[in-house]
Amino acid sequence: MARNAEKAMTALARFRQAQLEDGKVKERRPFLASECSELHKAEKWRRQIISEISKKVAQIQNAGLGEFRIRDLNDEINKLLREKGHWEVRIKELGGPDYGKFGPKMLDHEGKEVPGNRGYKYFGAAKDLPGVRELFEREPPAPPRKTRAELMKDIDADYYGYRDEDDGVLLPLEQELEKKVIADAVKKWKEDKEARLANEGFKEEEEEEVNIYAVKDDESDEDDEEQMEGDEDQQKFIAHVPVPSQKEVEEALVRRKKMELLQKYASEALMAQSEDAKRLLGL
Repeated sequence: MARNAEKAMTALARFRQAQLEDGKVKERRPFLASECSELHKAEKWRRQIISEISKKVAQIQNAGLGEFRIRDLNDEINKLLREKGHWEVRIKELGGPDYGKFGPKMLDHEGKEVPGNRGYKYFGAAKDLPGVRELFEREPPAPPRKTRAELMKDIDADYYGYRDEDDGVLLPLEQELEKKVIADAVKKWKEDKEARLANEGFKEEEEEEVNIYAVKDDESDEDDEEQMEGDEDQQKFIAHVPVPSQKEVEEALVRRKKMELLQKYASEALMAQSEDAKRLLGL
């Protein structure tokens, strides 16, 4: 294997060294910006990257390149943009201007700022690719809400229904519906009353009145024996007035309850009218 000194003495190495000395061979851009230690060279590489970006941006405007070629060009442009940022940082470290702070924004051919998502930019025809257009579609803004003062401007008597009867249409409809509802209610009440009376009459025929004063034979015998034992030392009394039946007692209780309610809730004028009506009816 040849030594480094021998490689340097070959004809090709001498020819390349001569070209470098004459300035005929282009110097390649370093892979890392940190490898450059001269400010004017860092400026040179930044300008070279900007030139490449402009060429590729011009190419990506052609929508006929195909989806895959457009995506590749867009990826290359974003890669060059990141590299340009590295060189701008290196220029600032070497004492040059801060391009990241004072540099112009990235604009498209329409003068609008290039849209992107989290640092990734889309240029030219890449903005119309499937799945990309939806990223930049903005929802329409919601309509502004009215204030309370604006809402109160539209409120008048019609809002509260004060002039609904002025058209002459609503009142006849309401009267017709009211008559129909009243007729249906009266009809239903009459049917319920007839059914109730028929049911009560049927029960009265089947059931006999229960006598609360009735006493069983066994109980009466025992009571008679006890009464006879107790009456020996007591004075006997004879009732000279008729004893009321159960029905008469119930009617008396009902009349008494009615009078109490009338005295409690009815006015004097109403009670006088009630007495006149009873007098006229002969009650």
